[in-house]
Amino acid sequence: MRQCSLCLSQVPNFLPLSESYVRLFNGLPVDYSLEDFETLNVGQYSCPHCGAADRERLYALFVRACLSWTGEQPMRVLDIAPAVALSRLLCGLPNVHYRSADLCSPLADDQVDITDMGLYADASFDFILCSHVLEHVPDDAKAMAELFRVLAPGGAAILMVPILLTQAETDEDPTVTEVSERWRRFGQDDHVRMYARDDYLARLQRAGFQVQALDSAAFGAGVFRHHGISEQSVLYIGRK
Repeated sequence: MRQCSLCLSQVPNFLPLSESYVRLFNGLPVDYSLEDFETLNVGQYSCPHCGAADRERLYALFVRACLSWTGEQPMRVLDIAPAVALSRLLCGLPNVHYRSADLCSPLADDQVDITDMGLYADASFDFILCSHVLEHVPDDAKAMAELFRVLAPGGAAILMVPILLTQAETDEDPTVTEVSERWRRFGQDDHVRMYARDDYLARLQRAGFQVQALDSAAFGAGVFRHHGISEQSVLYIGRK
């Protein structure tokens, strides 16, 4: 049996990525495949109980095993573009003050543009979760700078985007609006770039983050497999 690290359910297997999405992606005129993305388990994508994607199960592993808090005041958490199951996990942590933010989502506590988070003062949060947001943002440098600004010294942030391992350079163009061209170049119709790994890390570092890359070895032998996470997955933690 395997286990969802988010809802802690025991499952014989996780569900594959939806057939309709795989069919659509495989029809794109590109020279890469879904298996070329760094953190994506096509065959065991989602939990049949809570719906958590493999990347969300990876975040839950970190939260449960690595995120500790010893401060007298509550740990201040910012969840950007919140997902229901992850939000529930973060809200349930002991001694936590939780806020969620999104430009449009009704699930969020605050309506916030990630490139201009003036609602929050400097060093407002001890932990930030920002998953698969930056690839949607025309000016990701401003967004990264804002994330760094609102993170408290000593704080940590999960900073994840789709990364194509076969790509040497980031391909980006916010002016591309044609749906088919965005699918072809960026992998989704509402993305404005496709990140290359080294460039993504360099952008985070220019924003001020000290970047920690946690692969399967960081969590222990067999842990990724047990939770349905591909062995080529990497969790990026930005620290201040």
